[in-house]
Amino acid sequence: MQMNCSYEQCAPINEAQCWSNIDWKAAKRYVGSLQARIVKAVKQGRKGKVKSLQWLLTHSFYAKALAVKQVTENKGRKTSGIDGETWQSATKKWRAISSLKRSGYKASPLRRVFIPKSNGQRRPLGIPTMLDRGMQALYLLAVEPEVETNSDGNSFGFRKQRSCADAIEQCFKVLCRKGAGEWVLDADIKGCFDNISHEWMLKHLSIDKPILSQWLNAGFMESGKVYPTLAGTPQGGIISPTLMNMVLNQLQGTIEEASGVKRGKHREIRSNVKRVSVIRYADDFVVTAHSQAFLVDTILPCINEFMSQRGLALSPEKTHVRHISEGFDFLGQNLRKYNGKLLVKPSSKSALHLMNKLRLTITKYRSSRQDRLIFQLNPILRGWCNYHRHSVAKEVFCKIDSDIWLLLWKWACRRHPRKGKHWIRARYFHSVGARNWTFCTGDKQIALFRLAAIPIVRHPKINSDANPYDPTHETYFESRLDVLINSRNKERLHRLLSRQNGECLYCKRKITAKTGWNIHRLVPLYLGGDNKTSNTVVVHPSCHNSIHKSKNTAAPSYMAL
Repeated sequence: MQMNCSYEQCAPINEAQCWSNIDWKAAKRYVGSLQARIVKAVKQGRKGKVKSLQWLLTHSFYAKALAVKQVTENKGRKTSGIDGETWQSATKKWRAISSLKRSGYKASPLRRVFIPKSNGQRRPLGIPTMLDRGMQALYLLAVEPEVETNSDGNSFGFRKQRSCADAIEQCFKVLCRKGAGEWVLDADIKGCFDNISHEWMLKHLSIDKPILSQWLNAGFMESGKVYPTLAGTPQGGIISPTLMNMVLNQLQGTIEEASGVKRGKHREIRSNVKRVSVIRYADDFVVTAHSQAFLVDTILPCINEFMSQRGLALSPEKTHVRHISEGFDFLGQNLRKYNGKLLVKPSSKSALHLMNKLRLTITKYRSSRQDRLIFQLNPILRGWCNYHRHSVAKEVFCKIDSDIWLLLWKWACRRHPRKGKHWIRARYFHSVGARNWTFCTGDKQIALFRLAAIPIVRHPKINSDANPYDPTHETYFESRLDVLINSRNKERLHRLLSRQNGECLYCKRKITAKTGWNIHRLVPLYLGGDNKTSNTVVVHPSCHNSIHKSKNTAAPSYMAL
């Protein structure tokens, strides 16, 4: 039930306490229940019901509180817009809830700043005010369930529970199968976020038009002067990636229609033999087909027309048609067939970027203690390794381990130019287990992360129609989490079992390899739950089924539309 709270009930002296007393679990449950109802209405084609539920959500206290919470906890929370305002104190956060109103809302111009790009150039970035960020977060809560329900099946960018690994795995499944198309259109949209037509968005996007118009026409301020924005999504806005996905949805269907693919109720019906597949991650996408001519003469004009209607165009420099035997880079991976066998490896550009980053870090900390240098390097190495651990990366991992060892040896020698090699080795490199020359502290408690020690594990791709806002998919997401934990993070499973004393929380009997186990979320995804350890428990498979059957015995009240 929604919290019936009047903002005037709290005297100014108690406003900070009012913020701290908000029941966040109840807030997530209430908003999650409305989002689940939105999904159900979208699937039933009840557009009027969708709009009324979205209106109810954007005017609810709990949704506004969650929106304020989101923008005051993300990385940019201390960065202000043109008004210099940040919502740092509990009092300001409480007052901000009442400021998120549709009536009388007017978006402020963005504060223009420039950030460096990898090629040495600078990219403009717009910073909205806290009020505008809060309004975008609020409307995102209402729009995202509808977008998730209507999104292309093979769209993976900026979507909950989806990742680059899912996009790469879909590419692998498409290209490795027998009879797969071996010509690939690797495309990139030129300035996607900056060039989308305002007119097209206001005409076609299913979002509150007056609010959307405010964001699109807010303009930006640079050197004290306000300039208009004639195209593009709100720069730096929380809702911009979702708006971009709304604009590019139907790209997959448009290409499939041009290639002669018709969709039946349960399967694809192909009117010709030209098998075409589309995989998109944000504004990067690939299209596979059987012939170069078909991609160039049929598919490419279809894509160009689709883009031009939305004010967009493909980047000629980054759009190529290649045979799979030549290989192509996509999302930091290289996909290529060697003698008919498809392999996915970390791209040379990605490995080079990593080594450049490591060199800069080592140079920056050339006079620091060894433990401090390790603390700086390990997150970089671990993050890159975890991203590429699903590909054929063992050889690359070993090469990077070797290259960074040489960099660290030079680092140590430069620190002690008058010391011999044996002294330097004894000071910085030690034997740990069966491995010699490990870069670690003398007590062996702090050691450099070693990429080659990480096992290569294939990523289980998410189902194309899986929707984290849909209650009917909760069992699937729990089983998927079970697979991910078992394949990637055995330590987390052991922690959960240890916390439960090895017992199933449902029947209190021991969990063993013979009984098996499932991961269960205490608060489901569609009710605002997450995958954190605090929200997960281990239960027997039979107990897990019983839990979900007991939930489904009576339909939850929020499912009654």
